[in-house]
Amino acid sequence: MRIAPLELDDAPAAAREAADDHARHVGRITNMKRTLLRSLPAFRALMTWYDLRDTVRPFLGDRLTTLFAHAVSSETDCLICSTFFRRILIESGEDPDDLALSDEERDVVAFGRALAVTPHRVSDDVYAPVAARYSDEQMVALTAFGALMLATNVINNVLQVPLDGYLEPYRRAQSEAAR
Repeated sequence: MRIAPLELDDAPAAAREAADDHARHVGRITNMKRTLLRSLPAFRALMTWYDLRDTVRPFLGDRLTTLFAHAVSSETDCLICSTFFRRILIESGEDPDDLALSDEERDVVAFGRALAVTPHRVSDDVYAPVAARYSDEQMVALTAFGALMLATNVINNVLQVPLDGYLEPYRRAQSEAAR
């Protein structure tokens, strides 16, 4: 851990207010969010992830939204985010290491992985099948959602944010992660 998550009891009033508001309207305050709360502009910017998620869900559906975010996070080797999405997949009865994917899902997952590997240059072979399925507006929203997913991965990886305890049971085994 490079920067400890903010202890909310000792936090400035504005950070506590932002955390309370987020907890009321969105959900739990994780280690990543407590770390981001050390900079309110950073917290606010990255919490727009939820707005983008809610924008892509209507055309991707819940499962593919999760698969896309998991693909981005797994490809960046983000322990927190990949484990968070593993939890959602496992709790919905899926094996995140052996997913059955439709052609559409394979294309969207490949796009997410490509964003994570080379965000500055996604090949036409990867982009075209996804763009053929979705409108220009949807592609902008999906790409922005992927970019914000990458931003959260960068925060977690660079700052070495510790994994939240509730995610520990869903963590990928080290021997599997090395494959």
